[in-house]
This record gives sequence, C-alpha cells and structure tokens, in this order.
Amino acid sequence: MNFTINVEMGRFSIVEREKIERTLKGKSSIDILSDYIVFDIETTGLDSFYDEVIEIGAIKVKNNKIVSKFNSLVKPQNEIDDYITELTGITNEMVKDAPTIEEILPDFMDYIGNDILIGHNVNFDINFIYDNLYRNKFNVLTNDFIDTMRISRKLLPDLPHHRLIDLARYFEIDTTNNHRSLKDCEITMSIYEQLKNVALQKYVNAEKFKNAFKKHRNGTTLRARDISTNNTEFDVDNLFYNKYVAITGTLEKMQRKEAMQIIVDLGGHCEDNVTKKTNYLILGNNDYNPILRGKKVLN
Repeated sequence: MNFTINVEMGRFSIVEREKIERTLKGKSSIDILSDYIVFDIETTGLDSFYDEVIEIGAIKVKNNKIVSKFNSLVKPQNEIDDYITELTGITNEMVKDAPTIEEILPDFMDYIGNDILIGHNVNFDINFIYDNLYRNKFNVLTNDFIDTMRISRKLLPDLPHHRLIDLARYFEIDTTNNHRSLKDCEITMSIYEQLKNVALQKYVNAEKFKNAFKKHRNGTTLRARDISTNNTEFDVDNLFYNKYVAITGTLEKMQRKEAMQIIVDLGGHCEDNVTKKTNYLILGNNDYNPILRGKKVLN
C-alpha cells in the first residue's frame, strides 16, 4: 500500500492508496492489421488514482473500413477544472447528465470484446481503464494493444517529436476539434493507416516489420555492468566523474549504449535503475512520459 497526504480546509489526512499491479494487462504488440479497435479517453489529469475519465471514444475497424463508433462523455465525481475545460472543451454542464464511469465501463467492454486495441501513447489509456475496472470490481482489461507512437519512433526516426499533432502534421491529417476522444480516435486511425504504408514500403511485409522491433536478437539484454572503458586517466572535474547515472526513456540523438559508453569513459558509473546511490537521472524523450496535464499535447 502507498500513502498520500491530503490537505483540505487546513486539515491533514492520510489516504491509503492501493497499488494496482496490472498483472492481467494485455501485451504490447506490433503488427499490420486490417481488423482492430482504436480507442482514446479524455481525463482530468495523469494519475488514475486522483484523476477521472470524462470521455471515452472508440472506432471499430474491419477489413480496413470503419464499421461502428462508440462515444460517451463520463460524469466525474469531482468538478472539471478550467484547465481541462480549456484543453478539451468539455465542461461541467456537458457531463452533468452523462453516465458515471461505473455505468459506462460495461458498455465499453462489450463494445471492444477481445479485439486488439490501438492508440497513441496507448499505455496511458489502457492503464486508466484497467485501474477503473479493477476498483469497480469488474473484469479487468486484458486486450493486447498497439501503440502508434512506438511504431512512429521506429519508422520515422528523423521526426524531432512523435506527439499526435506531430504525426498529424507530417501526414497532413486534419486535427480540427482535437482533444475529444472520438476525434483523436479518427486521427490515430489515419496515422496508423499511414504508418502501415510506410512499414510495407520499408520492410516489404508484416513479418519483417515485426522482426525489426525485436531487440538484442542474440538473447542478451543491455546491462549497465556490460559497459566498460579502456581509459585509465579521467578529468576529475567533469560532471560525471565518479557519479552514478541512470537513463530512462528514449534518447533523441544517440542510442542508450552510446550514452552509457560516454558516461563510463568519463569515469562515471551507469545504473540500470534509480537507486540510493544515483546522482543523476537522464530523462529521454518525454513523448513517453508527458508532464503536462491532459496527456496528449496537440499544440
């Protein structure tokens, strides 16, 4: 259990926060599909414990054609703040008669069935839905999923960023009325279809495309302990000398192994995870770790 301190009306209270392990969560997949469901949610923030879903959208695709759509506003327990209203256009008045998350989740789960889900930075959406299902004692979300952000990073490495807006601009996709679930689903679907074309042009077929995502085919995984240096003399005044450094996220300008080698060559120590000894944490591309509220920054 985790504990959180709340401050309200000058009083302190400790809230017990259950950690949800998500052991039944589906697998992240890479594939070129003709049948799938694109889905997207709008929320009041980034944390599924504190923040709430205020809209769910989904599009069902069969044989590369849209066959149906699912969309519903969701009434939160707490008021939507001005920032989220400005970002999404969703007001408290709009959701006052909407179903609650407990009421809409069964309908959403019936709609998606066992289909593979596709979304942009989709782990965010998956985790939010999973946690809400778990807390409301429903069967949790076990569908496998595909992340268009992950695919775009592989296929379009020269793009400086891989947000939804960046890809929409790259593929010249209309983003009018974005930050609404169904519109974001439409944008994501268009991006996925475009990425499929790029993948086939680059890799010829789906199998070669999927194989391109398999890392360390010799069965080994890059570990900090595997990085060593032949240097025997170091500038003791450099930033990394005798410091412990962890790297997270995807680096824009170089591979992680290259960055780790530079650190070790300067006399530093690389770590696979943050520990008590860690002096520096190097953050990679924030596409995978958005700090702005509202998750998907489109403009």
